Amino acid sequence: MSAAPLVTLDRDGGFWIATLNRPDKANALTEPMLSDLADIAEAAQEARVFVLTGAGKVFSAGADLEAARTGLATSPVWERLSGAIAALPGLSIAALNGTVAGGAMGMVLACDLRIAAEGAGAFYPVMKLGFLP
Repeated sequence: MSAAPLVTLDRDGGFWIATLNRPDKANALTEPMLSDLADIAEAAQEARVFVLTGAGKVFSAGADLEAARTGLATSPVWERLSGAIAALPGLSIAALNGTVAGGAMGMVLACDLRIAAEGAGAFYPVMKLGFLP
C-alpha cells in the first residue's frame, strides 16, 4: 500500500487546486513537498485560476522542524515556489482553511488573493528576529 501524496493536484480545465496533504503534521512543509508545489506552479501557466489550500484544520505550520534542521530554512526552493506563483498569468488564490505560519507565509503572500476561513490566523515568529517572508 502506497502512502497518499503529500501534495495533490486537481485540475478541471483552467481551474487548478493544489492541496497540501499532510494534515496529521499540520501540513508542515518538507523539501519534496516544496519541490512538488514549485513544479505544479511552474506547470500552471495555462491555468486561469490557481488555488493553493491545505487539508485538515491548518493551512500550514511552515517548515517541518526535522527538515529545517537539515537546511530547509535556507533552501532556494522557497524562492522558486514563491516566484513561480507570483509569475502565474492567471489568478492565484491562497484559500486558507486554517492558520498559516512561518515559511508558508511566502507562498501565501505570492498569491494574488488570500481568503481565510473564520478563525484562521497568520503568524511569522521569526519576524521578531528581523527575517521577512
